[in-house]
Amino acid sequence: MSPDNTSDLPELWSHVPHTHLRYRAGDKVADIDAEATPGFTGSKSDAPALMAERNERFAGLQEMLYANSRSGDHRSVLLVLQGMDTAGKGGIVKHVVGASNPQGIQYKSFGKPTPEELSHHYLWRINKALPAAGHIGVFDRSHYEDVLIVRVHNLVAPNVWGARYDEINAFEQDLVDAGTTIVKVAMFVSLAEQKKRLAERLDRPDKYWKYNPADIDERLKWPRYQEAYQAMLDKTSTAYAPWYIVPCNRKWYSRLAVLELMIEALKSLDLKWPPANFDVDAEKKRLAQA
Repeated sequence: MSPDNTSDLPELWSHVPHTHLRYRAGDKVADIDAEATPGFTGSKSDAPALMAERNERFAGLQEMLYANSRSGDHRSVLLVLQGMDTAGKGGIVKHVVGASNPQGIQYKSFGKPTPEELSHHYLWRINKALPAAGHIGVFDRSHYEDVLIVRVHNLVAPNVWGARYDEINAFEQDLVDAGTTIVKVAMFVSLAEQKKRLAERLDRPDKYWKYNPADIDERLKWPRYQEAYQAMLDKTSTAYAPWYIVPCNRKWYSRLAVLELMIEALKSLDLKWPPANFDVDAEKKRLAQA
């Protein structure tokens, strides 16, 4: 990700966020501080105004991406959100992506595969959900479930899920070569914060629908998930589709961080408004006489 410039980066960011958040070889999942706010020099009180300002910037860039597709530009952006339950994936979709024009957004939440999906290769359902030209695709969970939950629960043999890392890398390389910019966000919430958020769901009738008793079972498997996430980062963070690690105990920070990553991704496309494919002056005259 190489933004064309950083002139509109808010002063509350010490550097462009991807320099702080990008996974680097040797980084350890066990060392992630989910309370941290890497690169952000402000506080929670700064978040609402900054969020509104940056939402507007994001929406403008997203509209420009969509407008260019009407003139034949085939490029797209894919946001991959991967994290344990309560990490805040839904909040990112609502407060970050939700600020843009829904006409140019393709959202897909990947849950337990259906019988039809299981009858196909695991990437079959992913291919069906890829963003069209000019669109931003959002994956709430993704193809990485097939090297995370599949690995943790021993749903297939180790030699099967073990071969998927290289397969996923090749798949993403093909996407990038075809014009898709991929932003992969690994969202980490501490076990203590997750417990607090699960308890809130049990205390609020309006949150019951978000609670899944299986979430407690998954908490107990955190050491195995930690190993699976470490392998995922080690094996699938590439130059063309790197992982970004976002601490998520502070929701206001994680939303600002992902928003800035998306702005950077769109800026890197060096978008311009497409020129008119008609005579503007002639149309003004026609309109005046209509």
